[in-house]
Amino acid sequence: MGILLGLLAALFWGVSDFLVRYSARLIGAYRTLLFMQFIGLTGLSIYLLITGQLVRLILSASWQVWAWCVLVALLSTISSLALYRSFEIGVLMVVSPITGSYAIVTVVLSFLSGERISQLHTLGIITVLLGAIGVATVFGKSEEAGKKRRSGGLARGVVWAVVAALGFGIAFWVLGFHVTPVLGGVVPAWLTHLIAPCVLIFCAPLTGQSIRFPWGRIWWYLGVIGVLDTAAFVTYSFGLTLDQIAVVSVLGSLYSAVTVILAWIFIREHLQWTQWLGIGVVFAGIVLVNI
Repeated sequence: MGILLGLLAALFWGVSDFLVRYSARLIGAYRTLLFMQFIGLTGLSIYLLITGQLVRLILSASWQVWAWCVLVALLSTISSLALYRSFEIGVLMVVSPITGSYAIVTVVLSFLSGERISQLHTLGIITVLLGAIGVATVFGKSEEAGKKRRSGGLARGVVWAVVAALGFGIAFWVLGFHVTPVLGGVVPAWLTHLIAPCVLIFCAPLTGQSIRFPWGRIWWYLGVIGVLDTAAFVTYSFGLTLDQIAVVSVLGSLYSAVTVILAWIFIREHLQWTQWLGIGVVFAGIVLVNI
């Protein structure tokens, strides 16, 4: 079940990130991240009020767990902003495999923390990672990529993508080891959606960012992005409670491959033969993880 939830999270995040490209280029990465949070926050708040789950956990969970959860929320906010910024200014085929490599950070931290998996599952994890890199990587310089390079040769958005990968890698390790075993999957998502807009509103004057309320059709993008991002976070968190953190993290990182495939379907971006090979390798890795 944890494997299925990891794959669902990848699907939700992949579609969400595909839409972020459009929203971030219309109103910017900062405002996209800010206003999409309220969609998930509203839905999760209603759920927690109806079930009374939040009150029970506040009365029973230790302060250390809540401190870890706040750390996850802060890291997720910083990482999401870096992710959205990389999609806004960079080329998808360049920054996507970098952001998707967060799973490597999570897997390494999980192993160092004592998590052990079978040799077959280890082979499956490595296979999935290699396949995801193959799907999301383009060999050769496209016209768009050529236009979006710095004078020193480093593609725009790469630094932001690296920040996102490191932040998500650490955040999901903390989430799996210290938060979800006690708080489950919904409460961490709710707290993240509560803290993120507070941090973004507070930091906006310091960073010179606009938080002007957007109007018009952009809310179609923000609404779908908010729902899918929240669904991905919740399913991913529940997956961490049901299966090994290393396995779920690697499967969740397949969102970059989903985004690339959507770009091929809807905006007719060309897939090279190496990317099709990568898709096949990903499916082979998923089979190994399920054995």
